[in-house]
Amino acid sequence: MKIKIIAGTLLARVRAESPIVHHLTNWVTIYDCASVTKTLGASPVMAHAPEEAAAMAGIASALVLNIGTLTVDFVVAMKLAAKSANKKGIPVLLDVCGAGATRLRDQKSLELLNEVRIDILKGNVSEVARIAGKAVRTRGVDATCVEGDRVALAVKLARERKCTVVITGPEDVVTDGTVTYLIRNGHALMSGVVGTGCMAASVIGAFAAVEKDLALAAASGLACFGIAAERAAALAQGPASFKEKLIDNLYRLDPKTAGRFQKVYRASGTFCQGKRGTDR
Repeated sequence: MKIKIIAGTLLARVRAESPIVHHLTNWVTIYDCASVTKTLGASPVMAHAPEEAAAMAGIASALVLNIGTLTVDFVVAMKLAAKSANKKGIPVLLDVCGAGATRLRDQKSLELLNEVRIDILKGNVSEVARIAGKAVRTRGVDATCVEGDRVALAVKLARERKCTVVITGPEDVVTDGTVTYLIRNGHALMSGVVGTGCMAASVIGAFAAVEKDLALAAASGLACFGIAAERAAALAQGPASFKEKLIDNLYRLDPKTAGRFQKVYRASGTFCQGKRGTDR
């Protein structure tokens, strides 16, 4: 079942409220994450120091954690920020970037999930499957094949962890364990650019900052990001120009266009038509 206009409505709210989104994120993509957050109309803060992580989370409307460039000290700061965010009652997103590649990433991801409240868990299919306890491996930060139903995997994990689970891929899956959305916006060039997954986490964080229904927020954010990607790809000559035009088209995306071109479905046996690139 196709969902009525949601992406445009929430995009307008992000721009009207300009929420602060605190990041402890991947050093490789930190500039891109800040840029995409600002482009949407939200206010990015990239504060990693343990001495201020909790204080900064205390003035934010959402917290985005990303283990892409993982260190043990970094996770200490993440925990401090997350505990502050939990106390304030703002959503905490954890991008389990590279889970399944090394024991350290698996251990620290589970530490975060067990010691603080994670409201949104995001990753590609092999990262999420590893967190769910499957015996899979991730190729660095790239997805590998996982047998079985991705929707069932996400729903089961969401119920076990009592959080919203996001699996990005050719068809994004977003579920809170009760309601499941399928998002088919996007383009294959997204998988050819480093950082689109991290940027997607920032987009979700911005939408979650203004909408308490976190599954709806995540689905709306991914739809807007995917629409911008579709429009960028139509003008791009390759990955470099695509990335530049992605930011421009996200900036230019208006609520009416977002509502018109969103491809967001409720999981009920009805899927969108069309294909998109590999997992990002």
